[in-house]
Parts: sequence; structure tokens; C-alpha cells
Amino acid sequence: MKKARLANNLDVTRIGLGSAPLGGLFSAVSDADAEATIERAWSLGVRFFDTAPLYGFGLAERRLGAFLRQQKRDTFAISTKVGRLLRPDASSVEDDHYKGAPALRPQFDFSYDGVMRSVEESLERLGLDRVDVLLVHDPDDHYDAAVSGAFRALIKLRDDGTVKAIGSGMNQSEMLTRFAEAVPVDCFLLAGRYTLLDQGALSALFPICRAKNIGILLGGIYNSGILADPHTSAKFNYQDADAALVARALELEALCQKHGTELKAAAVQFCMAHPAVTVAVQGARTAAEVSENIAMAELPVPQAFWQELRARRLVDANAPLPGGA
Repeated sequence: MKKARLANNLDVTRIGLGSAPLGGLFSAVSDADAEATIERAWSLGVRFFDTAPLYGFGLAERRLGAFLRQQKRDTFAISTKVGRLLRPDASSVEDDHYKGAPALRPQFDFSYDGVMRSVEESLERLGLDRVDVLLVHDPDDHYDAAVSGAFRALIKLRDDGTVKAIGSGMNQSEMLTRFAEAVPVDCFLLAGRYTLLDQGALSALFPICRAKNIGILLGGIYNSGILADPHTSAKFNYQDADAALVARALELEALCQKHGTELKAAAVQFCMAHPAVTVAVQGARTAAEVSENIAMAELPVPQAFWQELRARRLVDANAPLPGGA
């Protein structure tokens, strides 16, 4: 699988495995299915893996670590996140998003000491001696704490060689743009804000990232599922999609069918065509989904599709398209 440079001393595969589904996002996943999913990704050449304490409240980190610690450490790269500490909560009911997760719940903590504890606890769950990338996770209401606490800790960890790259992972581009201007970061994980349905990162975030050589790990390529299947209980941004978004997704799907291709193929190839995007991070809960995700990145999408997409103004006029359409 092709690789790209994410940071000065870190090359990663252009497709990565996201582990939120392995933590039971929306529906529970068995240990056996999780292991088979990770094994299939590995067998198909994926060598970049993204996780976080939030995903299944530690479950995704444990499952990913169980596989990766059996591999030679210099053959893969892994990112995890800081800003949430997992603490026991035996009285809690099942979470709205993560099913089959342990009786732990996340507590926001973007302080210097909290981040250092978070890293130690993630390494324990993973069973690894280091991670390659650390990202401040969803500091939407905590900008000042993230800059004065979390990023100060991450910069120290990068400076002393504990990690190779630092940044932030968010579902919005506006604050990432502020971080790009204020903090010496290496990369961002942007979820759901550069897709066939949402090109919010195009005007401000991507240009500054290109100028400062900040890599983009792009998640949420299917916008929580609506661009994978816009028909049944479609989700957008982790919530039920509204009628207008479903209608746009169906229009995109019809255009794909007209040109003999797949909506998922168009979705992932559209994202990867932007020069700011380093890695397409795609979540999967089964081995079959991993195989399909990678196949969609390679499935032929006719130039006529991209030309009509542009002509019908279904994406931003400034969005680069595959093949220069």
C-alpha cells in the first residue's frame, strides 16, 4: 500500500484503520470480529491505526493493542488521543453511542498532568511502550486549556522523542484552524468536514495546513454512514440525518449509478484527491467492511462522473477532483 509523509520522521499508509466501530459504535462488536477486522486490514497492507480512550471507553485500545503488540513495532504507526480520562461509573446506563462497553465513563481533562496520565493509561491498555501520534481530542469548549495544558504536554513528549507527531482530532475545522495558527502541530484528524456532503475545511483549514506542512488524517469520509447507505436509518455526524441531507446523498448515489460506479468509491476518492489529505482513516467493524473500504479506494470512477458532479455544482467549485476534472 502506498505511503505518505505525515511528519518529519513518520511515513504512514495512505489508508488507515479507524477503531471507533471496534469499540462498539452504534452496535456491539465481538472480540472475534474485532480481531478478524484488524487482521484483515493488516493482511491488505494497512499499517496506520487510529484509536482513542473514548472509543468503547478503552475497549478499542485494548482490542487494537492485543493485535499490534504481536507485530514488530517499527512496521506500523498508531495514533491515540488525550483529553478524556476513563473512570469507573458502575451506576451508568448503556451509552447512547458505544454498545457493549465496560462500566467506565470519560471525564474531560485537558490539563498538563491529565494528559500525562491519559498517555500512561492508553499505553497500559494498548500494551505498547509508545505511540507515534498523539492528538488532543474534541477540545471544542476547552481551547485555552488545550493550548496551555494539553499541547504543552504534547510538545514536551515530542521534544523528548516519546512521540513523533502531535496535533488535534475534531469534528470541526474552525478550531483546528486556530490551533494551526497558534501551536506547532504536525497533523490534524478531521472527521466529517471534508466529504461529498460537507467541504467546510476547504476555505481556511486546508490552505493553512498546506502552507505549514501540517498533515491531515481524514476521518468520517462516509459522514457516519449516509454516504455508505443513504436509504436505511441514515446517520450524519453521528445523528439521524435530516431529509435534505438524505435527498442530497440520494442524488449523489443516482449520479454514481448513472455512470456505473459506487457512491462509496466516489466518497473516498473525492477525499483523497485533495493534496492536503495524507491518510484516509476508515472505520470498520468486520473483515468484509475492511476489504470493501480498500476496494472502494481503487474501484474505477469515470471522469464523466466527476465532470458532471462539477457541472451540477454538487461540490464546492474549488474542490480538486480526481484526474483534474
